[in-house]
Amino acid sequence: MTVSFDLPFEIENALRTGGRDPASVVKEAALVELYRRGAVTEHQLAEALGLSRMQVDAVLKLHDVPIDQTVDELRAELDSLHADRDR
Repeated sequence: MTVSFDLPFEIENALRTGGRDPASVVKEAALVELYRRGAVTEHQLAEALGLSRMQVDAVLKLHDVPIDQTVDELRAELDSLHADRDR
Protein backbone atom coordinates (compact mmCIF):
# COMPACT_ATOMS: atom_id res chain seq x y z
CA MET A 1 0.00 0.00 0.00
CA THR A 2 1.24 3.44 -0.80
CA VAL A 3 0.52 6.34 1.50
CA SER A 4 1.33 9.88 0.49
CA PHE A 5 0.91 13.32 1.96
CA ASP A 6 2.56 16.70 1.78
CA LEU A 7 5.22 17.81 4.24
CA PRO A 8 5.96 21.49 4.71
CA PHE A 9 9.23 22.44 3.04
CA GLU A 10 10.83 23.33 6.37
CA ILE A 11 10.25 19.83 7.75
CA GLU A 12 11.40 18.14 4.55
CA ASN A 13 14.51 20.30 4.46
CA ALA A 14 15.31 19.60 8.12
CA LEU A 15 15.04 15.86 7.51
CA ARG A 16 17.22 16.04 4.39
CA THR A 17 19.79 18.18 6.19
CA GLY A 18 20.08 15.39 8.75
CA GLY A 19 21.06 13.11 5.88
CA ARG A 20 17.91 11.00 5.88
CA ASP A 21 15.24 10.44 3.31
CA PRO A 22 12.03 12.09 4.59
CA ALA A 23 9.87 9.22 3.32
CA SER A 24 11.96 6.70 5.29
CA VAL A 25 11.84 8.81 8.44
CA VAL A 26 8.06 9.18 8.28
CA LYS A 27 7.53 5.50 7.44
CA GLU A 28 9.69 4.43 10.39
CA ALA A 29 7.93 6.84 12.76
CA ALA A 30 4.48 5.67 11.70
CA LEU A 31 5.35 1.98 12.00
CA VAL A 32 7.05 2.45 15.38
CA GLU A 33 3.94 4.25 16.64
CA LEU A 34 1.77 1.37 15.41
CA TYR A 35 4.04 -1.02 17.30
CA ARG A 36 3.82 1.16 20.41
CA ARG A 37 0.02 0.97 20.22
CA GLY A 38 0.06 -2.80 19.77
CA ALA A 39 -1.31 -2.65 16.23
CA VAL A 40 1.69 -4.50 14.74
CA THR A 41 4.09 -7.07 16.16
CA GLU A 42 7.85 -6.72 16.30
CA HIS A 43 8.08 -9.28 13.49
CA GLN A 44 5.70 -7.25 11.32
CA LEU A 45 7.67 -4.11 12.12
CA ALA A 46 10.91 -5.80 11.08
CA GLU A 47 9.42 -7.00 7.81
CA ALA A 48 7.85 -3.64 6.99
CA LEU A 49 11.15 -1.83 7.60
CA GLY A 50 13.28 -4.53 5.98
CA LEU A 51 15.36 -4.93 9.14
CA SER A 52 16.62 -7.79 11.28
CA ARG A 53 15.27 -8.24 14.77
CA MET A 54 18.41 -6.75 16.29
CA GLN A 55 18.12 -3.72 14.03
CA VAL A 56 14.47 -3.30 15.03
CA ASP A 57 15.48 -3.45 18.68
CA ALA A 58 17.92 -0.60 18.00
CA VAL A 59 15.21 1.42 16.20
CA LEU A 60 12.81 0.91 19.10
CA LYS A 61 15.50 1.97 21.54
CA LEU A 62 16.09 5.16 19.52
CA HIS A 63 12.37 5.92 19.77
CA ASP A 64 12.28 5.09 23.52
CA VAL A 65 9.84 2.24 22.95
CA PRO A 66 10.04 -0.79 25.24
CA ILE A 67 10.27 -4.13 23.47
CA ASP A 68 7.21 -6.25 24.11
CA GLN A 69 7.50 -9.74 22.64
CA THR A 70 4.92 -12.45 22.86
CA VAL A 71 5.83 -16.07 23.57
CA ASP A 72 4.91 -16.93 19.98
CA GLU A 73 7.27 -14.26 18.67
CA LEU A 74 10.09 -15.58 20.83
CA ARG A 75 9.43 -19.14 19.61
CA ALA A 76 9.42 -17.96 15.98
CA GLU A 77 12.73 -16.20 16.55
CA LEU A 78 14.24 -19.32 18.12
CA ASP A 79 12.98 -21.46 15.24
CA SER A 80 14.53 -19.03 12.77
CA LEU A 81 17.86 -19.08 14.60
CA HIS A 82 17.85 -22.89 14.68
CA ALA A 83 17.05 -23.03 10.96
CA ASP A 84 19.91 -20.61 10.18
CA ARG A 85 22.31 -22.68 12.29
CA ASP A 86 21.32 -25.93 10.56
CA ARG A 87 21.98 -24.56 7.05
